[in-house]
Amino acid sequence: MQKTRQDSLPSVIPGGMTPQGGGWLPSGYHLERHSHPDGQLVYAAAGAFATTTGYGTWVAPANRVTWTPPGFEHSHRFYGRTDARILAVPSGECGDLVGYPCVFAVSPLLREGILALTGRRAKSADADKRLRVVVLDELGEIPEQSLHLPEPRDERLRAVTDLLHADPSRNTTLTELGRAAGASERTLSRLFHTDLGMSFHRWRTILRIHHALIHLTDGTSVTDTAITCGWSNPSTFIEAFTAVVGQTPGRYQADLRDRGEKESLTGSFGEFPLSNV
Repeated sequence: MQKTRQDSLPSVIPGGMTPQGGGWLPSGYHLERHSHPDGQLVYAAAGAFATTTGYGTWVAPANRVTWTPPGFEHSHRFYGRTDARILAVPSGECGDLVGYPCVFAVSPLLREGILALTGRRAKSADADKRLRVVVLDELGEIPEQSLHLPEPRDERLRAVTDLLHADPSRNTTLTELGRAAGASERTLSRLFHTDLGMSFHRWRTILRIHHALIHLTDGTSVTDTAITCGWSNPSTFIEAFTAVVGQTPGRYQADLRDRGEKESLTGSFGEFPLSNV
């Protein structure tokens, strides 16, 4: 596979810098595990991405923004051609935000603030700071957790989640999975609650929603996405997707198309200057 300019991004950002800016990243692009001295907000103005830390994985469509506090190791993977916006939050301004990685819902004001701070228009340092205050205030006090997929510490539970990661569509019962993991259904059910903070059914649903977002971003139809990700029919998929993401899968795809058409009319920043971060 031919390497691109983006492939040269190191896993540790040199010079103690936290990148900031905006631009397009190709589908499937992966930033390896790294950390920053400042906090970081990452937002997909178009497309979608996943952020993975020791706390688990979050998938962020265009109505979510991921937050990674200073010093936390994390990685990103981008799905669909993504208009990625990366906003650095100086460590001295992170005190009112939660001290662990999470996802926030994106309001219209928050979206516009992030776009302004990561755009090309030149602003003074004071103007940037004032706008960051608005962004941080808009984030609110309670992070949105609905797209968080925690990962287990218990080896028996990890054996089960590994099987589901390999094939999210499998409808194997917890009893059947327990046979492969060497644990009873009761034990695994308890571990899902104590280790991951949710039921087996909820964890598998979030896993499937993660994969559904990727398929929808790539242009797969709602019906085909439902079947591929393990739902018995589109209706149950639409209900589950809407409950977690906050909009129907059809609306999600329509919003992706609208943003793509807008970018084709207004232009974009070009490819993300990863060699500069």
